[in-house]
Amino acid sequence: MNRRQFLLAGAAAGVAGALTFRPEDNGDAYTPYFDQLNRSLKRDGSYVPSMLVDLDALDENIQVLKATLNPEKDFRIVAKSLPSPQLLGYIMEKSGTNKLMVFHQPFLSQIARDYPDSDLLLGKPMPVKAAQRFYQLQGENPAFNPQRQLQWLIDSEHRLSQYLALAKQLSVKMRINIELDVGLHRGGVQSLGELNKLLTQIKENGEHLIFAGFMGYDAHVVKVPGVLKSQQAAFEESQQFYQASINFLYHNFPDLKSDRLCFNGAGSPTLALHKEKSVANELSAGSCLVKPTSFDVPTLAQFKPAAYIATPVLKKMAGTRLPSAEFARDLFSMWDKNMQQTFFIYGGNWQADYESPQGLQDNTLYGQSTNQQIVNGSDKVNLFVDDHVFLRPAQSEAVFLQFGQLKTLRDGRLQGNWPILQQA
Repeated sequence: MNRRQFLLAGAAAGVAGALTFRPEDNGDAYTPYFDQLNRSLKRDGSYVPSMLVDLDALDENIQVLKATLNPEKDFRIVAKSLPSPQLLGYIMEKSGTNKLMVFHQPFLSQIARDYPDSDLLLGKPMPVKAAQRFYQLQGENPAFNPQRQLQWLIDSEHRLSQYLALAKQLSVKMRINIELDVGLHRGGVQSLGELNKLLTQIKENGEHLIFAGFMGYDAHVVKVPGVLKSQQAAFEESQQFYQASINFLYHNFPDLKSDRLCFNGAGSPTLALHKEKSVANELSAGSCLVKPTSFDVPTLAQFKPAAYIATPVLKKMAGTRLPSAEFARDLFSMWDKNMQQTFFIYGGNWQADYESPQGLQDNTLYGQSTNQQIVNGSDKVNLFVDDHVFLRPAQSEAVFLQFGQLKTLRDGRLQGNWPILQQA
């Protein structure tokens, strides 16, 4: 073989090798579910980006939740994951609970107003000024009794001192729940010595502070790399510190013990781990009921997605043309069949993954846009202008809030509009 033949053979081998590693064609048409949903939106939709909640899937998830819960434990709904007053009311009725966990002062004020019979626990420590703001607004809502229905979460001796000063200033009694660091290491009490200081301060100021219980969030349990610690070992370790805290309370502060104490635990990812044995007497969850992509974990395998973003296709073009790289229009699609078509959608850059039609992808060279996101797909993606692209949110708590309202679905068709919680 001469040099020229050798070079040609090498080039041919290189091309063949490159072609071997080309991206596969991932394109496909709508599934029947999304085909029907697209038809419904084209007939009755608003043709703007919309957050959809499938009530049929939600109902199924509520039943799975009931089967997953330890029957001896109460259930508390995580409001930030389901930030719509109507959605919360729907789930409260279907799941038979009035207990909510709240993470935002404006949400707290609205929920106390909309659901004056609710039992509320803060899911994170609020700045004392935010707590003060709640009491300022609370004067307009005599139906809700904070002293009986609200637990403030405290993570440190310093914050407890701030809350005590506020309670004295306002001449109120505040129910105090203490955050335990059961392994997540995101703040909270890490030792029995710290716990002793907080409980002592509560006991000595009984005219202004009421001990309400503990909260220990253990989402880290399903995320710890197996090479460091097994899931079961991480769970048992978190339970051990929780139990030690309860034992310390009962032994050293018997006067603070009562039948109303709230020992809150879990979260959607670890809910199933509390089924057989749990130190907590109530378990919290929220995201699993709509199941965004961040909750595609083995412990939630029985739950199904119930929330989608739908947005119209504004423009459709053949190939992929990029600014100053027009010459490569055909090269892109030759290399990656998933770039045979270009679509521009209404809005974009959400924390979400493309769901249907299958095989859609962002164009990382073009960049992101919240106005008109570029989306590529192969010729198998049978999309046209005014059709809808469907995405699954990665989370619900922030993404839901970007749409102003939720559009509910029943039997694959639009049913109604539910507003979101007020953010300010």
